Amino acid sequence: MRRWITARFPALFFFTGFLAGTGALVRAARDTVSPAFPMPAAMIGFYLCWVLLEARITFRTAGMQDTEDDHGTEIVYGLSRFATVLAALYGPLPDTPPLLAVGPLLLLLAGIVLRLTSIRTLGAFYSHRVRKDAQHRIATTGPYRLLRHPAYTGMLLAHIGLVVYFLNPLSVALLLLLFVPAVVHRIFVEEKVMATVPGYRDFMASRKRLVPFLW
Repeated sequence: MRRWITARFPALFFFTGFLAGTGALVRAARDTVSPAFPMPAAMIGFYLCWVLLEARITFRTAGMQDTEDDHGTEIVYGLSRFATVLAALYGPLPDTPPLLAVGPLLLLLAGIVLRLTSIRTLGAFYSHRVRKDAQHRIATTGPYRLLRHPAYTGMLLAHIGLVVYFLNPLSVALLLLLFVPAVVHRIFVEEKVMATVPGYRDFMASRKRLVPFLW
């Protein structure tokens, strides 16, 4: 049963999330009388474009053979992300004028760019599921020159931008109490798996996890 759920989760997560995001986009686009128009729709549109850009990896992950390395973090991480985004997009629509929304928008876009750059740097070794390939190599170029997990840094930055713009108590609580802990737990699981790859311990010793000079 667990393997059945794991195998189908990426595709189910993609379609459910994309439909929910599309519904939120339509809702925001209809609110033409708001002083914030069209920024809410633009923020959601950028987020959905990001989801589409990662769709190929999502379905590639679904086709991979399941391993014990992930320990269910893919599902916990995915569901916590889904809950956070849903709470943000379906809460009260912001009435912030577009010029005052530049900060959250830049956070969202910077996070997306950092994440996609990190994924591109890893290439075929990147997966939405924690796993170790027999030919695994350690990336030390691009964002990996500074951080161990720049893809997660990008993920968090993008969602901080989204939650700050569509600000409401529920989305903030889910971000801080569910999504961020899920990311941190996943990092610990991933590092334990990768520690067996030659050279990874030296890689860990020379870089912070998510924030340069801090952690």
